[in-house]
Amino acid sequence: MLQSQSQHTSLSTSAHLAQTMTLLSLTSSELLQKIESELSNNPALEMIEERRCPMCGRLLPPSGPCPICSQPKNLETSEPIVFISPREDFYTSGGLQPEDLPEEPFTSESLDLPTYVLRQIAGDLDWDENLLAAFILNHLDDDGFLTTTPLEVARYHHRDPGEIADLINRLKRCEPIGVCAEGPVDAMLTQLDILEENAPIPPYTREVVRNFLPKLSQHHYAEIAHALCATTAQIAKVAEFIYENLNPFPARSHWGDVRNPTEEENQVFHQPDILIYPLSDNPSNPLVVEIILPMRGTLRVNPLFKETLKQINDDKAEEWREDLEKANLLIKCIQQRSNALKMLLEKLVAYQEPYIRGGDKELRSLTRAQIAKELDVHESTISRAVSGKTVQLPNRRIIPLSVFFDRSLPQRTLIREMIDAEEDPLSDSEIQQRLSEMGINIARRTVAKYRSIEGILPAHLRQPNRSARSA
Repeated sequence: MLQSQSQHTSLSTSAHLAQTMTLLSLTSSELLQKIESELSNNPALEMIEERRCPMCGRLLPPSGPCPICSQPKNLETSEPIVFISPREDFYTSGGLQPEDLPEEPFTSESLDLPTYVLRQIAGDLDWDENLLAAFILNHLDDDGFLTTTPLEVARYHHRDPGEIADLINRLKRCEPIGVCAEGPVDAMLTQLDILEENAPIPPYTREVVRNFLPKLSQHHYAEIAHALCATTAQIAKVAEFIYENLNPFPARSHWGDVRNPTEEENQVFHQPDILIYPLSDNPSNPLVVEIILPMRGTLRVNPLFKETLKQINDDKAEEWREDLEKANLLIKCIQQRSNALKMLLEKLVAYQEPYIRGGDKELRSLTRAQIAKELDVHESTISRAVSGKTVQLPNRRIIPLSVFFDRSLPQRTLIREMIDAEEDPLSDSEIQQRLSEMGINIARRTVAKYRSIEGILPAHLRQPNRSARSA
């Protein structure tokens, strides 16, 4: 008997934990769908038409947050006020409309590689050349290499092979540099051509790329040095340069939104899961954090169902008891989800308050593992809580909650500002040098990656900024 009771308790605990984790990963709109589904399938569950605060249980006015939980407990405190709010108005016709919301900078167009490359060069090509370029770009493999030859293209279109080869060379200079190459060596040599236009490259770099890449990958520096009549130190410098600056597989680098896609294509955030704003709309007041619980009423176990359960025969009793347990479990798990989000947001908003008030450059470096350690939970719990959630900041900008953990955002913002203010296009090396002078030490290829994330073309494809020069 004791063993059976212990097994039942263990199973109940496991079910509770599993459902809590599942609900924690849901957005507010997904949670609403889950609740509505359970209401339609489980007779033990009901929604009563009254608005109660999910935290203190007080009856609430027809709209707005809880007048008690949304206020600071101590007037002298600067800590954020975090509470659960039954903000069902976001999910009804009376809530925010898409046209009322600001333009969302996190919405991006997802392009395939041929389109991404063609858009860069189309303005410099004639109509016939555009058709040829489109044909060539549609013969790329997953690494960005051509699966056809200039001769085959020339025969198919009845054109001069030299003309096709010249067009391919122009395409190879588009971002990602080296696309349309014959293979890794050809791609890296193209990248060296571009780099050499802005800065010198170490001696022997081309020879190593052409003839010694396999030995270089095995760190046989002495053997390469002997073959080229160079020193081991020189070859080591070449190896470091190649590692920092060259990519043998162009299509594997970050470009557009293809190699590093967002969690969902074409995300447009209209219904935030969390609201952040200063108390009484006064910028000097503490921040208020509303975690939205999108229920039109109060969820509870149907009392009539519980009474009827005592009177029905044994054939139905077991099924009804299961419904009752499921209803109780759902209510408890929703409460547990709310508590977990509240604890997370208390820490997160307090830590990232400079970013929330001051903008992208003020974002502080933070990992999910750090927050998990502070809250004494597993890192996967933090990942579930963050996944898919969106936050409306005080400036009404809606962003993914995951941005709070984006350690590259301040650097990307600085790079974007530098390029916006440039008179003549800055190379990635020049941007790297300027960042280094500001105390930010990142590799040149990291600068290139961040520039690509921001959708900014490389220096040789950007036009001089005449407005910055006149200013």
